[in-house]
Amino acid sequence: ARAFAAIVGAAGNVVTWGAPHGGGDSRSVQQQLVDVQHVHISEFACAAIRADGSVVTWGSAVAGGDSHDVSHMLFDVVEISATNSAFAAIRLDGSVVTWGDPENGGDSSAVHEKLKNVQKVYSSSTAFAAITSDGSVVTWGASTGGGDSTAVQGELLDVQQIHANRSAFATVKLNGRVTTWGALASGGNSSHVQERLVDVCQIHSTARAFAAMQTDGTVVTWGAPSAGGDCSSVELVDVLQILATEDAFAAVRGDGTVVTWGCRDSGGNCQAVQTQLSNVR
Repeated sequence: ARAFAAIVGAAGNVVTWGAPHGGGDSRSVQQQLVDVQHVHISEFACAAIRADGSVVTWGSAVAGGDSHDVSHMLFDVVEISATNSAFAAIRLDGSVVTWGDPENGGDSSAVHEKLKNVQKVYSSSTAFAAITSDGSVVTWGASTGGGDSTAVQGELLDVQQIHANRSAFATVKLNGRVTTWGALASGGNSSHVQERLVDVCQIHSTARAFAAMQTDGTVVTWGAPSAGGDCSSVELVDVLQILATEDAFAAVRGDGTVVTWGCRDSGGNCQAVQTQLSNVR
């Protein structure tokens, strides 16, 4: 994101600042920004949901700041998700409306008929993945960012959770198994750890890697080694919680100690404060 947007006062007005072409200048739509409930910010634009379910957009026109072409469909909106340059809105009836850069998820016409009874939409930097009420998944956007899941479509059943990093997706299914797709080097390929990905209860991500926590407190990682995809140097047992930065992970264990891995400059090495990291909650 390149701008901020704050909802102020009981009237639901919006104040913006930052890069003018990234949503920091909302003067062109200021009179429409009333009764705003939520503001969603992409890399270059903003979209606000008002109390009546209508949507107001501003910022870079080609990146979702101009929703004129779909304005007649933007009603009864309950939630909005964003890639770097496109938006996807879920309506009350479970349908989805998209706009912005067509290459990065702004054009969902190829999967329009499948986008029914959608519960939630998740996003990487350039693609969307929607989970429907029957646990199936629909994807669109840049194939390099996870917009094409055809190779694993047969596995995308009974999906309970979807997680995304910058260019890949990972799902947790009802049986605790995991399915991944997207950029192979960023976690879209988990084949080398697939047999270990059982009884998964949570998945966390850095920009280019994933970490799956299992019900027994162990952790499995994959993706770019330099971004946390390789945890072979640390002991990950009795883990209660995982946190992530852009390129590193930190795990809190049952005894209150902390283990870190990934890029040193992103927090992957806590050696300097290791003695202080006790009784962490």
